[in-house]
Amino acid sequence: MTKLTARQKADLMEELTGLKRFSVSLTGDSHDADDLLQLTIERVLEKGMPADAHAGKWSYRVCRNLWLDELRARDVRTRHAKAEMAGNGDLGISTADGLSRLEFERASSALSGLPEEQRSVLLLVAVEGHSYAEVAGILDIPIGTVMSRVARARRSLADKLA
Repeated sequence: MTKLTARQKADLMEELTGLKRFSVSLTGDSHDADDLLQLTIERVLEKGMPADAHAGKWSYRVCRNLWLDELRARDVRTRHAKAEMAGNGDLGISTADGLSRLEFERASSALSGLPEEQRSVLLLVAVEGHSYAEVAGILDIPIGTVMSRVARARRSLADKLA
């Protein structure tokens, strides 16, 4: 990996808005998204990228991988906390925010329940508005894989929300 060229830095700056939206889509929380975006930019600037890499595609991939690492770490922490709290009572969720909040939580939960491969592809296509070909380039997977993952994700969400 090499340090970023001036062109790659300019391309990276152009991707910030899209990267921010992608971060929010992945995390579902603006504070986590800000942290993820900052980590992504820091990582790309510190570690660099291959000379022939497209800054946008590379940064989306770095962002996704950093989020996967964070999810794994959270899972470990959650399992540890649950083991410590076993038998300590119900940790119910408040429904004071009303029906729209419940609908959002239901949709968010259904989206979170998708396998990571399907969720990230669906977010890039449906939320970020990337074409299947662009997503294939960003994630370095065949376009047919993108198409099948999007189809399975949509079908799964429809089943969960029906």
